[in-house]
Amino acid sequence: MSILEGSTILITGGTGSFGKAFIRYALDNLNPRRLIVFSRDELKQYEVRQQFNDDPRLRWFLGDIRDERRLARALHKVDYVVHAAALKQVDTAEYNPFEFVKTNIIGSQNVIEASIDAGVKKVVALSTDKASSPINLYGATKLTADKLFITGNHYAAAYDTRFAVVRYGNVMGSRGSVIPFFAKLGAAGQPLPITDLRCSRFFITLPDAVQMVVDAFELMQGGELLVPRIPSMRVVDLAHAVVPGAELVDVGLRPGEKLHEEMISPEEGRRAVTIQGGKYFVIQPDLATWGYEPPADAIPVAEGFAYRSDLNDQWFTQQEIADIIQAGI
Repeated sequence: MSILEGSTILITGGTGSFGKAFIRYALDNLNPRRLIVFSRDELKQYEVRQQFNDDPRLRWFLGDIRDERRLARALHKVDYVVHAAALKQVDTAEYNPFEFVKTNIIGSQNVIEASIDAGVKKVVALSTDKASSPINLYGATKLTADKLFITGNHYAAAYDTRFAVVRYGNVMGSRGSVIPFFAKLGAAGQPLPITDLRCSRFFITLPDAVQMVVDAFELMQGGELLVPRIPSMRVVDLAHAVVPGAELVDVGLRPGEKLHEEMISPEEGRRAVTIQGGKYFVIQPDLATWGYEPPADAIPVAEGFAYRSDLNDQWFTQQEIADIIQAGI
């Protein structure tokens, strides 16, 4: 039985791809007393409400995480928070840097402060592989947010609220995913643009991303940065899985884009352990004044360990990618 069952949960950015998948999972499996969807787009809230037939367990809060007072109102008597709200487009961040700072950094600090003040029990924040050794503005804002949430446990040491972070790679089928873009071009008989034919990426399905967040609530003490052990894929394999035999055009890396992605840097690897038989990595906090203890099943990673998509020991084959796409997950 999950600690989330029968509780009041709030999800920021709840009308995005992850948010909709989490809502469905929670309604089907967790039977929350209330599930509060906090987001700033009126149209998206309307559309998502229709998808869930105005389920009476759902509450809809228009608001922006940049507005701490609105967050404080929404968090009244909330037990658990999933923080999914963020600005995410890498190239857009390069041209609008302070907008990303205001949402991803200042907005995250607002979530931290409001959660402590409201007496929330646990907060899990969603991160990204772009936050490890960031070379772009988006990744830098998410790394800062990661550190704010981990450090939030210091602020909350005398309170009941605890914070943890989950970091995973690209989500298959999410809004902004390259899969529907490739499919559209393929249907029109057009070549598929690849930023670099050598590129590799970490990919996770939406159901696995949701399950990871639910698991994080169960195992967290506060201060963990949780990373899944998942396969990598070559972008050219993904393209050919979506459109078999398609012509591929190497268009070069976009501003702020990496050739290969990283989820645990060598520096973070010094604090990393595996748990649950290797299912997850945990980057442990540097300094834990709130009383963090390593998990009982923790196994330290090897000296010099780093977790990069091109150095991974697990890979999706082209057929496995095609099967996942065909299954609609």
